[in-house]
Amino acid sequence: MQYLKTYLQKIKDRGNEKLAESISKTAEDIGNQHIRNFSFISHEIGLLFGNVQSGKTGQMFGVMCKAADLGFPAFILLTTDNVVLQQQTLDRVRDDLDGFCICGENDSGLFIENSLVKPAIVVLKKNARVLRLWANVFNSTGFMKGNPLFIVDDEADAASLNTLINRNSQSSINRYLDSIKNGASSSLYLQVTGTPQAILLQTLASGWHPYFTYYFHPGDGYLGGDFFFPTSSKPECIDFLETIKRPTRSVVMRHLAVSAQILASKGKVSNCLLHPSVRQNVHQRFADDVAKELDWCMEHINTEFITELQTHYDSLEPNKSEKLSFEVIYKTIKDLLEKKGIKILVMNGKTDVESPDYATGCNFIVGGNTLGRGVTFPGLQTIYYTRTSKKPQADTMWQHSRMFGYDRDSGMMKIFIDEQLYKLFADINATNNAIIAQVEQGIENIKIYYPVGLNPTRRNVIDNKRVNILSGGTNYYPFYPDNNTIDDISKLLEPFSNDDPYYQVNLRLIKKILSHIIASPDFKLDAFLSVIDTLLSEQPAGQGILIVRRGRDVAQGTGALLSPNDWKLGGTFHDKVVLTMYQVTGTKGWGGKAIWVPNIKLPHDTMYYDVSEETIEEA
Repeated sequence: MQYLKTYLQKIKDRGNEKLAESISKTAEDIGNQHIRNFSFISHEIGLLFGNVQSGKTGQMFGVMCKAADLGFPAFILLTTDNVVLQQQTLDRVRDDLDGFCICGENDSGLFIENSLVKPAIVVLKKNARVLRLWANVFNSTGFMKGNPLFIVDDEADAASLNTLINRNSQSSINRYLDSIKNGASSSLYLQVTGTPQAILLQTLASGWHPYFTYYFHPGDGYLGGDFFFPTSSKPECIDFLETIKRPTRSVVMRHLAVSAQILASKGKVSNCLLHPSVRQNVHQRFADDVAKELDWCMEHINTEFITELQTHYDSLEPNKSEKLSFEVIYKTIKDLLEKKGIKILVMNGKTDVESPDYATGCNFIVGGNTLGRGVTFPGLQTIYYTRTSKKPQADTMWQHSRMFGYDRDSGMMKIFIDEQLYKLFADINATNNAIIAQVEQGIENIKIYYPVGLNPTRRNVIDNKRVNILSGGTNYYPFYPDNNTIDDISKLLEPFSNDDPYYQVNLRLIKKILSHIIASPDFKLDAFLSVIDTLLSEQPAGQGILIVRRGRDVAQGTGALLSPNDWKLGGTFHDKVVLTMYQVTGTKGWGGKAIWVPNIKLPHDTMYYDVSEETIEEA
């Protein structure tokens, strides 16, 4: 049986020709580059990276089918520790994939009976009890002693990583996953996520840093980070809360207008998401505020309501339906209010809300952490986002922003958010684009950087002894440097005079200059070169600043290399890499040689994260 061909035909039969093409490309690329020549004696790990809510499940299924075609007989598909999500994933596997023996968490008997006659897919949630049970199943059957295991870990950055890395211990889920993959004769572990920050900051020594990374593009009609957070200017779909007198009323009025347009055009659902805080009492307060505004609408339905509605109506520009008349919109809203056809749902640990509750009609959904990974909201058109954190994490914020997806009408999207939060999201999107650019250019040592105050991920999964943070705006130079050839550097720098204060140069020249430096362990030369590669991946003709000074009688190891004037000059360039090259006389150390010593400063207000296989203490 040709598993991939069968799966792709099923997608085509559903009318998704473009999706089938995308899945085919991903599956064939990964299959030919990383599965076809699998050694069957090693344990390898890879990363499948796609945008949040951009169709990762279909891509995962395609890769699994390709792996089955290439001889893998056993698969584990891991979901987050959520009963409903695990069941939904299991149902989807059964609906989409033919020719496999498909097992749920309680189907160990079926797995054993099948005896790998058909390729087996076991769908498990990342729960310590469940993983321990199946580790025993795999071990007791002995099937995996002579067979490779293919593990697909959806949302791999969420629970799989070792949260006790800085306590010299191993968290239970991470330990059981290790046991399962290492219990097989060989394995290929495919991490899947839309937020790879934590994964990319793992060390190779940990066993969880990917050997390869593959990025798949979203399909047509996807609204993602570049739609909401473009580099040029704030789009029309964004309203800053600072400029709105009554934010909750504006949210309610806008969503009523959008919902009326959708429902009166024979649409099925229109959802509004309110994301105020992690605190449950705040959720109820916001729900009460929405209810009060709906009451106000009903009380003023024939007076002030009409005036306010007109403003929101005028701003609607539907793309998926023809814009209805104001009279139809007004009548539809009036009917919804009179017949109490509007639901206010609170989603948190205290409430029991499931996807059918917001699958149809006009809904206002309020919540906190439960609005994160794995939860999808169909027809999500309006978002009221005020959640803040003293120590915001990029991956958590991105996962909680449920605005991304395919089934939105771009002409009627509206995000109500404060300006500072919007800037944070824009910074996260910029780094996501930088990660994608590095992946697509084949850069292996992918670098992550964020503005000061924004952390890439939670600290408990990052090895503090092996992850260095380079601070933008700080001057770095090696205490005990050398040059592989002083003459080569001198020749490169010959066109640059001492008399000119500075030069604007290509970053590739700065890389070339640094390639002749033999750095001491205190100077992370590889890290600086990787950062420059990152900047070049986004801007191939990226520019930096070069300052050249010769004949400097500087003493070695005194704590500061630059003169006060040169330090001040370099500090005036906030958004560029600044490389200052001093040719010291060698009379005060430096091995008695007139060597070139580099001083590098990265763009200001940015933290660059560098993963090292050596501990920081040893460096």
